[in-house]
Amino acid sequence: MKRNDNGVALITVMLLVALAAVIATQMLARIQLQTQRTTNIAFNQQAYWYAMGAEAFAKRVLTRAFKDEDKITHLQQIWAQGETSYPVDFGNITGEISDHQACLNLNALQNEPEENTTTVKKSVARQTFERLIISLDIENIGSSTFEAEQLADSLSDWLDSDSNLSSVGGAEDSDYSGKEHSYLAANGLLSSVNELRVVEHFTIEVIHAIKPFVCVIPNNNEHKININTLSEERPELLQALLDISLLDAEQLLSSRQEEGFERIEDFFNSPEASKLNIKEELKQQFVVDSEYFKLKASANFNNSYFAMTSLLKVSKDNTISVISRMIGRD
Repeated sequence: MKRNDNGVALITVMLLVALAAVIATQMLARIQLQTQRTTNIAFNQQAYWYAMGAEAFAKRVLTRAFKDEDKITHLQQIWAQGETSYPVDFGNITGEISDHQACLNLNALQNEPEENTTTVKKSVARQTFERLIISLDIENIGSSTFEAEQLADSLSDWLDSDSNLSSVGGAEDSDYSGKEHSYLAANGLLSSVNELRVVEHFTIEVIHAIKPFVCVIPNNNEHKININTLSEERPELLQALLDISLLDAEQLLSSRQEEGFERIEDFFNSPEASKLNIKEELKQQFVVDSEYFKLKASANFNNSYFAMTSLLKVSKDNTISVISRMIGRD
């Protein structure tokens, strides 16, 4: 009987040792997990501050660029160097500044009825948007005027302050509330181009096609395009802005001097523009200086990655302020 008691005691001790080993292993695994999590947070936080450092540097670059040229913005200034990378301890910082007035501000399609009437006149920005859609010949959209007007209608309804349809092709609360996952029209300005994903008729194909040509300035529905910073690689936007042929748009962009036009009159008085007989209404949408700039910054630190897009505004006294920040890839 004593021999049996010794066997039971030995088994009990072995079970206790095994249980202690399991508990110790679990505790060690949790400690390692917490340690790794803390390390990852620290690395990600460092990458975040590297990106914030890129934003601070971008402010200095813009301040320096407009210190001596405060009335003109062009692609030979130091801010327009394209994507630039800087090595830092255990990583690198990458940043690119672009003119946010070298694109069509979608908020400019906010079309409100005239006072004491329900009539809504097509704005120049809306006409430009429709011509851009047609010129891009988007898959499943093509060069159809009806499809372009339908897209413009739904976007105008999304932006305006009421819940009334602007036309047959528009979309308001009744259209969105009837969806599987219902919601209401914003009836306000966009904060990001990505918001188009919830606007009626805007498919992935449409958004991808127009994204290189359009942008959003938060809380701003002005339509001012800098002729000096329009990309020669995307003449379709100028084609839509001036309602001209693609060839004429290409010639206008290629005829610019390296430092652009000092005055907007110089652009319209140029031989290439003079022969086009551009309407005065269309001329009003152009400027030669810009207030808004976009910074795309990313940082790597010990395999941690952080991306951020900042919208910067240059004031008349040459002070730089951050209008918005978006975390993640644009």
